[in-house]
Amino acid sequence: MKRILLLFIFSWLLFSCARVGSPVGGNKDTIPPRVVGSNIDSARISVPIDIRELRIDFDEYITLKEINKNLIISPPIKIKKILPSGVANKYLLIKWDEMLQANTTYNFNFGNAIVDNNEGNALKYYNFAFSTGEKIDDLYISGEVKTLIPNKDAKADEKSLVVGLYQVKDTMNYRQKPYYITKADPDGYFELNYLSPGKYRILAFEDANSNSVFDAGKESVGFLKEELDLNQSISGLKIDLFPSKKKVRYTEMKEVPGGILMLFEGNPDEVKVTAKGNRPENYQVTHVPKSDSLYIWFDAKKENLGITQSENLKFAYDNGVKKDSASMFYRFNAKNEMTLSNAKGNLLPPNQDFVFSSNYYVDKIQPEKWKLVSDSIQQEFTAKVSEKNPFEIRLSSNFKEGKKYSLTVPKETVSSFFESNAKSYRFDFQTDKTENYGTFFVTLENAPTHHFWLQMLNETGDVAYSKFGKETKQTFNAVKPGKYQLRILVDNNENGSWDTADFENNEFAEEVYVFEKKIDIRPLWEIREIWNLNPKKDGPETTPQLPATPTDTVPKNIKSK
Repeated sequence: MKRILLLFIFSWLLFSCARVGSPVGGNKDTIPPRVVGSNIDSARISVPIDIRELRIDFDEYITLKEINKNLIISPPIKIKKILPSGVANKYLLIKWDEMLQANTTYNFNFGNAIVDNNEGNALKYYNFAFSTGEKIDDLYISGEVKTLIPNKDAKADEKSLVVGLYQVKDTMNYRQKPYYITKADPDGYFELNYLSPGKYRILAFEDANSNSVFDAGKESVGFLKEELDLNQSISGLKIDLFPSKKKVRYTEMKEVPGGILMLFEGNPDEVKVTAKGNRPENYQVTHVPKSDSLYIWFDAKKENLGITQSENLKFAYDNGVKKDSASMFYRFNAKNEMTLSNAKGNLLPPNQDFVFSSNYYVDKIQPEKWKLVSDSIQQEFTAKVSEKNPFEIRLSSNFKEGKKYSLTVPKETVSSFFESNAKSYRFDFQTDKTENYGTFFVTLENAPTHHFWLQMLNETGDVAYSKFGKETKQTFNAVKPGKYQLRILVDNNENGSWDTADFENNEFAEEVYVFEKKIDIRPLWEIREIWNLNPKKDGPETTPQLPATPTDTVPKNIKSK
């Protein structure tokens, strides 16, 4: 009996110990941290200008999430220290060294940076405002920033839409942070709060590098041409972002097959280049107007340029903005040769030319020596160098659906200035059937009076099909099945290019229209749409939009990928 009693006591103790560490359950904490005090009194006015820190106390332990990206202070203050950093605590501390401005309202916008330590619940869009004057300024501006196509060169987590106000002064430096600044929500909505009356210029931009300063030519931009005379709050402001204009400047030179590639930013209209000295003695320069690439072609073997060792080659250039010179140490690559390739695949859409390309500028072709064969029967054809891309050759023939073709291009029948194809090429391809494609008809109402590019963008945002002209009725034949966005870029100044926004010279981008309805192309279907470009009349609305990667029929100043 005694043994049974001891066993019972031991079992009870074991069960009790097992229950000590067991979870008690309950709902998950979803409540964000709550502010319980600060080192600035509750009125938050008449704050001394020599104050050097802001401390905010919370009811629980907090951490800061991406505080450097989230925290925006208006007017800007250079921060010396921010806590917590790494270890959670119950207060937030910000320190600075500079003296504050008198009679000024300061707003600390923390975004979603303040989170509790346990569950990561964010204190969303938290602001702390105080004034060194007798009152807190209470004017505001709210509105929407719209950009429909993201900048593919920037990573998604590095991007944010920023809206700022600059005070209108005799001299204005837009390379400094705006006097007032805020970040837009993911849907583009923004608020600028605690503003004082005055005259401002408003600027919105895609802050890709998170420096709170607009970087022209690298970030999309939107602005109003007129100054804002702020004496009462403004709501419902609309700002559309467009790619920003790059300044024309030389960037670099590098060796390429056949010569040297000289690169420029800003898409110069024309670039003139001459060799300094007598190296190379004989050369050709090619540059497509409003493009960033200029080629210098020469015969390195014949002139013994950079064959045994690198040679410093110097060139003078005039890009229309600046006259200067550049140099590089050139070393000939023995593996370089003219090559031909079919980068667009072996399945040719119906009623299309067969296109192949060269890595050299094509100066001359001898199509009379080529052979196009189908079912062992030689076919008639014509061929020419593309007018829009001198690195491409277009071959036209009466291609039959479902037929297989073979094109033979013998050696030395495609020539550049100092080189020709050293070997023969054979391209095998097949013409696809019409039943695998759809047709799209569109009628434009209230169409632009200037020439325009009518484009069909695929689901990745790239231009799949494009037409240029003024016609109000357009037909796209042999369109691959898929969903497309229809867009128009207007050549308002009729210069053959779609011009981006120039904030420095207060010039908007040229007009852009986007058909809000997706175009769903299906095999053998004929899709018809009427597009009214005047949003004041009945029909789908139009929306300004950024340009995506174009085909060779779009503006010259937008490069193909």
